[in-house]
Amino acid sequence: MKFERVGQDINSKARAGLITTDHGIIETPIFMPVGTVASVKGVHQRELKEDINPDIILGNTYHLYLRPKTHILEQAGGLHKFMNWDRNILTDSGGYQVYSMSANRKIKEEGVKFKSHIDGSYHVFTPENVMEIQRSIGADIIMAFDECTPYPCDYNYAKRSMHMTHRWLDRCLSHLEKLPFKYDYEQTFFPIVQGSTYKDLRKQSAEYIAECNAEGNAIGGLSVGEPAEEMYAMTEIVCDILPEEKPRYLMGVGTPINILENIALGVDMFDCVMPTRNARNGMLFTAHGTINIKNKKWENDFSPIDEMGITYVDLDYTKAYLKHLFSVNELLGKQIATIHNLGFYIWLVREARKQIVDGNFRTWKDKMVKQMNKRL
Repeated sequence: MKFERVGQDINSKARAGLITTDHGIIETPIFMPVGTVASVKGVHQRELKEDINPDIILGNTYHLYLRPKTHILEQAGGLHKFMNWDRNILTDSGGYQVYSMSANRKIKEEGVKFKSHIDGSYHVFTPENVMEIQRSIGADIIMAFDECTPYPCDYNYAKRSMHMTHRWLDRCLSHLEKLPFKYDYEQTFFPIVQGSTYKDLRKQSAEYIAECNAEGNAIGGLSVGEPAEEMYAMTEIVCDILPEEKPRYLMGVGTPINILENIALGVDMFDCVMPTRNARNGMLFTAHGTINIKNKKWENDFSPIDEMGITYVDLDYTKAYLKHLFSVNELLGKQIATIHNLGFYIWLVREARKQIVDGNFRTWKDKMVKQMNKRL
């Protein structure tokens, strides 16, 4: 993987870049649609490519390990071929899913024993076998196995967890050296900064991760319920330490406003289920605010979804029609809303990139944050 910086905002730490892998170029800042189980929920790969057009999507190690299982993915020739996706893929390590199943898992130094949400069977994730699983899945960018701490989190627990995450990182790196690539392209490994919302821990973790000299770095353990101001404070501390010549990935973030504010702090890559999950519940994101399409006020509104004239994807439907589809529980409504939201997120990061290159990002970002903070 190669990373090249091609633009820098003069009034913030926002930057534009190019990540090059064996599956193509990723223009940053970038938002990665979440394809948890080898599918971006409700969206055909054709629509994903032609309408939404992301450079990279995300797959989930925990879910792909349980279904369809790694031996099926290996027989298919890896996740790219299995799901007919010839662009970039990033897989998380399963650490967040382990965090979210607090009632059904036990964390020890060796790894994590957890109960499957599908059939109740028991499984173990260790730094070593998670690297093996991600080799089998075959994503272009793979993540270290870490522990994601909850919010709020006791300082001593956060500290112990951070040091264990660092030890797990060392084991990931050591084991990766023994594992050849399974397919005809290379994989890039990102370690993950932890430390909850404690400045000294975040600083320690960022320094440890920076010393690993990986080709890219990730920031985990945020967007887990902490106030946005704390997220931004932790991100700023970490981005000031992580090397400028490497891409930075803020995991699981977030709202459109979160994304713009973190771009301003120097983050390059994002992912979140929000655009797809919220779409299925009738919430639409636009450059001028959010819309609850289920509201009665839209039933005779025959204007486009964003009536200010911005087109995110080529969807020629009115608010009234989409409101009708949700009223009758028609699956097409959820699909249209999902394509719209993902199209908006991709539009947002690409417009941010353009503004960075043109030197206008800070002014544009401040205007967009005010606009998007409205409920229409």
